[in-house]
Amino acid sequence: MSDALCDLWLRGVAFNPAAPSGVLIRLLERAAGAVAPLMCKGRDLPDAVIEAAVRHPVRAIRSALAENRHLDPSRLVPLATDPSGIVRYRLAGGPLPRPRRVRPLPDSILVTLLTAQDGGEDGVVTEHEIVQELMFSRQIPPSFYRSMAGHEHPGLRIRAAREWQSLSPAHREALLDDPDPAVREAAQKGSWELDPEAVEAKLPSIGSLSKPFVLGRCALSPALVEQCFADGIVDPLTWNPHLPADAVARLARHPDARVREMAAARPDLRPEVVAELSRDPDEGVRSRARLHPFPRTWAEYAAIQRVRGHGPDCVCPIVEPATQPSPEWFASCATSGEPELRRAAATWPGLPAVLIDALAQDDDEEVRILLACHQPLAPPRLLLDVFITRPAHRPHLLTLSAFPHTGLAGLVSHPDPEVRALAAADPALPAPPVDDPDELVRRAAAANPGLSSQVLEALLSDPRTAEGAAANPSLPVHRMHALLDRCPNGGGKPAHDT
Repeated sequence: MSDALCDLWLRGVAFNPAAPSGVLIRLLERAAGAVAPLMCKGRDLPDAVIEAAVRHPVRAIRSALAENRHLDPSRLVPLATDPSGIVRYRLAGGPLPRPRRVRPLPDSILVTLLTAQDGGEDGVVTEHEIVQELMFSRQIPPSFYRSMAGHEHPGLRIRAAREWQSLSPAHREALLDDPDPAVREAAQKGSWELDPEAVEAKLPSIGSLSKPFVLGRCALSPALVEQCFADGIVDPLTWNPHLPADAVARLARHPDARVREMAAARPDLRPEVVAELSRDPDEGVRSRARLHPFPRTWAEYAAIQRVRGHGPDCVCPIVEPATQPSPEWFASCATSGEPELRRAAATWPGLPAVLIDALAQDDDEEVRILLACHQPLAPPRLLLDVFITRPAHRPHLLTLSAFPHTGLAGLVSHPDPEVRALAAADPALPAPPVDDPDELVRRAAAANPGLSSQVLEALLSDPRTAEGAAANPSLPVHRMHALLDRCPNGGGKPAHDT
């Protein structure tokens, strides 16, 4: 048996959705080579396989499992204390390729990684590098930062102090009065963000790349605000929620229409300033001023900002926001005449069904795309339409449980191979296109469960279709084992036919 054909069979069986634990555990044997890590990273796995992979002696297996996007992260808890720092580092970094909807890690994993005292026995990374990877992964939900402030572990309370503006006033006060001196010291250091004089003193020592971040979120002294205007560094000020009223008014009257437009969205504008902006000579400023009627909140401001200016092919991560507007606000946005407000509404998962149906037929394409990507109850017909028309969103759409996989026969002749491959996998398709010129389509067609056993056997012997046929869920379990038996180093012998 040729090595090439065996490699195809092994990869196919590894990703066969009907392969039972006994088959997949055979592939975990070290002799299966690169297939086992690919399997542990790239598909959902039965409990028995997860348990075997978590304690597997080969680090590459455990590292691959740590990057699996298909598993509930609660199943990965043992990896947080893995003897290898590399495995912990992979878990901290999250699934690869990164999914658009970032799933938060369970509190137990977060606590373990954030309080670790070492970087693992392999000595390749430090505990600090693991924490840095975790911080950048977006796997820590805003709610966890708030819960850390009251955690029994002083190290977590210290970390909470570094997220000062994520905390409530009560949490800040408690940290400043914490019984642990190290926590109190961290709270004093963390509180600088809301101390205008401290910000002014600290700014010269902050790197140039971080200065816009500081100017856009920290409390600023009058002298520092004046310096920003003098130096022409005003963009960050337009979204700073701590800006004094007189500085807000100056932004709204800035000679640059772009700055006035950005300032026109602020919730803290005075009535007379709002009136001025609504009569501004620039249409963009007037449009921005009327977009979001008063009264406004910063949570509403943030919800609108998240959908502004991204375009129909935006694949920004979908994460849990720190704060959310009220359900009533989202509902009102869904029926607004302003497309940007309807786009904001489309991103809220709690939207009522009647509004979802209306937005699914919206005239604005970005509304429909945002609804498809963010809304769990988006109609399957909309998901399919966005899949066909906007390839950038295909990887995310295919992860959604409501995505349709049947009734696709009309797409089997589509010019786009990815669309044909989707149709080729439809189990109701009378004749899956196993001879399609595109490899992706042939593989999907060969994996179609509607194929007869005779056709399937022929496809297993053809290198052009062998991988897809081995991944076919109609393939009997005994045939899966037989394929492994025929491959040198294809995995250990099964204890029983499961």
